[in-house]
Amino acid sequence: MDHLLQTIAFEKAHAEVFKFDNGTEVKEYHVMIHVGDATLTYSEQLEAILNAYNSLLEGELKGACSVFKRYFLSDAANQADDIIVNDLTDCAKSIIQQAPLDGTKIALWVYLQTNVQTAVSKSGLYEVKHGDFRHLWNGSAHNMAANSEYQTRLLFNEYSMQLLEEGCTLKDNCIRTWIFVNDVDLNYGGVVRARNQFFFTQGLTVNTHFIASTGIGGRQADPNVLSQMDNYAIAGVEQEQIHYLYAPTHLNRTSDYGVSFERGTYIDYKDRRQVFISGTASINNKGEIMYPKDVRKQTHRMWENIETLLAEAECTYEDVGYMIVYLRDTADYQVVKQLYEERFHGKPYVIVHASVCRPGWLVEMECMAVRKVDNPQLKAY
Repeated sequence: MDHLLQTIAFEKAHAEVFKFDNGTEVKEYHVMIHVGDATLTYSEQLEAILNAYNSLLEGELKGACSVFKRYFLSDAANQADDIIVNDLTDCAKSIIQQAPLDGTKIALWVYLQTNVQTAVSKSGLYEVKHGDFRHLWNGSAHNMAANSEYQTRLLFNEYSMQLLEEGCTLKDNCIRTWIFVNDVDLNYGGVVRARNQFFFTQGLTVNTHFIASTGIGGRQADPNVLSQMDNYAIAGVEQEQIHYLYAPTHLNRTSDYGVSFERGTYIDYKDRRQVFISGTASINNKGEIMYPKDVRKQTHRMWENIETLLAEAECTYEDVGYMIVYLRDTADYQVVKQLYEERFHGKPYVIVHASVCRPGWLVEMECMAVRKVDNPQLKAY
């Protein structure tokens, strides 16, 4: 089998591990680490997370190195600094206030690979190199401009300059972004305006393509940061490797309601297909919210939408490596947790508190999938 799921228990934490191994040099892992005891202090919970991570690197994941990390925090203003001091891993790190809804103060998603070379590139992006490709990751980019629109415009401008330093462009090389918006109900409109305008200047339109993305509520340690961005680009990727997912039977184009991102993107290599599914909610192909005020039905419709996007990439939920589930209302946690345990027990996932960009959406999910393919005309990963 190319995929393996494993749950590993530690003294004060446990980890859900997804492994992709197609027999080549580069194995891929997605790991979700959860604290076991919500009554521990934050320092004790962080220590439990880091001890579990280090134990994995010494044991089951020996030989793998981190490509990207995201910390989910309950109170970033009082917690983020400790991560910066205690986690010295040389990889892109995203630190965001999106409280884990199991009652703990912290959870961690880690993406790891084997037989890759990692370094900080000249532009400040984190480079993960193997073969003919350089994978460029970045986490927690932010600035202090006057409002969410200006902050987002500056974020994209600075990121585009970094890509140019790497011989890349936003249009040709950026595969995925995550935008975290402080008070999404108030500030998302500014983010949308800035992204739409900047994309237009870069030749990204409804007639070309956009970029897979999650735009979601999330707070940085400094309350003056209204827009924070993580991103991923590939230097060396050819346009024939990049494909966009639409699922028109279930979803409309995002441009229909004034935003600019792709529902999903997949990248083909000689030996594997990687699929990036954007934040997806309970919506139909007319852009209408399905099942208002019913989180159970919204969850099922969201799953169906994502399943249809995955199928367009010839994948299923078996190929999914991780899932991040965003809930607007913390009171919906027990219902959604039960649904996920019934269908996805053992899969790396986390359910966090984060407002979705439209108030009527109660739940949203993003994921990444990978499967073995044989494309002899393409270069290996």
